Amino acid sequence: MSLFKKILSNSRSDEDGIFFTEIQKILGFKPNSIDIYKKAFTHRSFNKLDAKGNPISYERLEFLGDAMLSAVIAGHLFNEVPHGDEGYLTKMRSKVVSREHLNELGRDLNLIRFVSSNVPTKHFGDNIHGNIFEALIGAIFLDKGYTYCEKFINKRVIIPYVDIAKLEGKVISYKSMVIEWCQKEKKSFHFDIYDDNGIDGQRFFGVKLMIDSKIIAKSRATSKKKAEEIAAKRAYYALQEKMIIKH
Repeated sequence: MSLFKKILSNSRSDEDGIFFTEIQKILGFKPNSIDIYKKAFTHRSFNKLDAKGNPISYERLEFLGDAMLSAVIAGHLFNEVPHGDEGYLTKMRSKVVSREHLNELGRDLNLIRFVSSNVPTKHFGDNIHGNIFEALIGAIFLDKGYTYCEKFINKRVIIPYVDIAKLEGKVISYKSMVIEWCQKEKKSFHFDIYDDNGIDGQRFFGVKLMIDSKIIAKSRATSKKKAEEIAAKRAYYALQEKMIIKH
């Protein structure tokens, strides 16, 4: 082996060792196959292929992890809330696995530090945090099976975050609540969306939430969906005493 190849090999070995140590700290157990976990943090822009020529990215593991997380949370809620009907359990599960909550979990573990990408991480949207958290769960399932997957979700999600009483009062979507209230009270509503770009050249969207032809709230964000949700949240707090809606 040439000196260059030996140095390169040692460098890769050192990187693998650091990655292995850090991942083991997060998991709480020793991984069997470190390569599976590397896939959980490989962005498609990295343009990496496996031995069969298939592209490697975290997206397939994200799909698998999403299913595992949903199954474990569903099982927990089923056992913990014996009085809950299908609608109640579905809504509660949605609160636990909401995109906002998954992004929070990914950020708390600082998983983005492991991502291999040809795109600077500052250009990723917020959802990258939740996506790789789900991909990590998918990797655990492939590497160690359902039991370890369940233990990890219990440790990282259920014990610190799943409080039934608090979940019952948690709002997933203020926009849905506002729409539901308007329909119930037979009030007209409209989200007026317009471009509201700043001087830095980044694209922003402005939203005016109209209820019965009156402007109730305004907002501005980098996406229409975010702007609508912010406006709806402001409207909710402005009309909170009137909005007696179970969520």
